[in-house]
Amino acid sequence: MEHFVTMKEKSAAEILQLVKRANEISQKGVNPLKGQIFAANLFFEPSTRTKTSFVVAERKLGIEPLEFMADHSSVTKGESIYDTAKTFEAIGANLIVVRHQEENIANQLAESLSIPVINAGDGTGEHPTQCLLDLVTIYQEYQKFKGLKVVIAGDIKHSRVARSNAIALSTLGCEVYLTGKEEWHDDSLAFSYVSMDEAIEIADVMMLLRIQHERHQQRTSMQQEGYLEKYGLTVEREAKMKKHAIILHPAPVNRGVEIDTNLVECERSRIFKQMKNGVVARMAVMETLLTKGGNFNEEDFNKRQAFIG
Repeated sequence: MEHFVTMKEKSAAEILQLVKRANEISQKGVNPLKGQIFAANLFFEPSTRTKTSFVVAERKLGIEPLEFMADHSSVTKGESIYDTAKTFEAIGANLIVVRHQEENIANQLAESLSIPVINAGDGTGEHPTQCLLDLVTIYQEYQKFKGLKVVIAGDIKHSRVARSNAIALSTLGCEVYLTGKEEWHDDSLAFSYVSMDEAIEIADVMMLLRIQHERHQQRTSMQQEGYLEKYGLTVEREAKMKKHAIILHPAPVNRGVEIDTNLVECERSRIFKQMKNGVVARMAVMETLLTKGGNFNEEDFNKRQAFIG
């Protein structure tokens, strides 16, 4: 694995290897990587969980995060994202983590750079590391994927999380269902749509999504009057879920919109466990990329360091 930018090209074996490695790290920890390694975290969109968990994951692996703030960079002078990434590569970054509002930007960088690229979210494209931490959370709960019924609920059309998860979960043998407002359906995803009332009865995993206000052509009301009752997870709906079913949400959570505030930290909620798993999931990805699947190529690393000076 050279890059981690999409779930589309990942086999079940590749995905499961990362899931199991992340789970192993959560249980046993990990030895820091050898050598002086730098990661450039190029975040062009606001982020709390993703950016912070990458920084924590990097430091636990012995990787030094390189500071980048788009508003205080040469991007404000007209520099392209490619030139920004190329600059970090030239001055010593061994890894690029990128979040950007433009779909497919991570793929473009991966094709152009000689160092690993990780997609931390690209527009309405994909969010593969969020997907991986969701998979780790599900695996820790059920120790399997095949046959599990997973419902992804909410703003499907504008959600990169929905896309990555639907692809990966299906690859792993889950039965994937979608639910949400009809105008937010995504016909490019070949999965069945059900109503929210049907969804709560079939789901082993209920994966809620926030409304992606920033990606709508016309900004919708933050409160979305009546949305919770029609499309969200109410206390009444939660009571009808399977006894063992769990609730996931990539966050940030809009309490009282997609989920009743009393359910955010209820017994079946794994929302904050997902956040915790974000660190180990990203550690597993970076470790795998930098060690070329488990065996860190010191010769290749030393050559790159020598070239940098």
